[in-house]
Amino acid sequence: MKNIGAVALNTFREAVRDRVLYNLVFFALLMIGAAILVGQISIGIEEVVIVSLGLSAISFIGLLMAVFIGVGLVSKEMDKRTIYALLAKPVRRWEFLVGKFAGLIFTLAVNTAAMAAGLFLALLYVRHTLQRSDAGLLVAVYFILLKLAIVVALALLFSCATTSLLSILYCAGFYVAGSFVQQMRTLRNDMAGPAAANFENFSVTGPVAHGVAIPGALILQTTLYAALYCVVLMAAAAIIFSHKNLK
Repeated sequence: MKNIGAVALNTFREAVRDRVLYNLVFFALLMIGAAILVGQISIGIEEVVIVSLGLSAISFIGLLMAVFIGVGLVSKEMDKRTIYALLAKPVRRWEFLVGKFAGLIFTLAVNTAAMAAGLFLALLYVRHTLQRSDAGLLVAVYFILLKLAIVVALALLFSCATTSLLSILYCAGFYVAGSFVQQMRTLRNDMAGPAAANFENFSVTGPVAHGVAIPGALILQTTLYAALYCVVLMAAAAIIFSHKNLK
């Protein structure tokens, strides 16, 4: 755990120093601000518009971070040759991967929290008060973070097996397929196999925007679903990375 924590902390520090993160977060907050203007035009559904656009912005920006930073976690270390010095220490390869995963998840959690705070401020600006039903926003943001955890695990898996460009394409393709699993199953049963993560399970924007409470059973089920996928994907990534020739 000490080795994993050290790698995770170093990954978080490197991500924090990356100005791209701040630009993306600023862009997300700007989109939330734009939602306020759009909401003022939409008479009677201002809050629904703000919540929907705000959560969509958080999800989209988080996805960009997860894919592009996640893919570069391993390849960047190999390009800089810093991975050789790290693995020369008593750090196992799977500990390196898990540390990278944990560090990026923590980074995404911090940035997602900042964007969620911007969304709450937008609602406070419009309503001048917060309501008890707004707690559903926290559940929606939590679900987004669970989804991003799976994307990060995917990015690490693909980056251990192929090039950065192909990893990005594979992640994007997997995410798109997972976002339309139900539609694909409706068209043809064999188009969406059991390996495709159903990212629709993490979308509760509609109910939350209309003030519908999210059942605790669904929260627990979704958490276990994401945890299982992350464990399987990280285990596969560790196996591939352990047999990877780093020379």
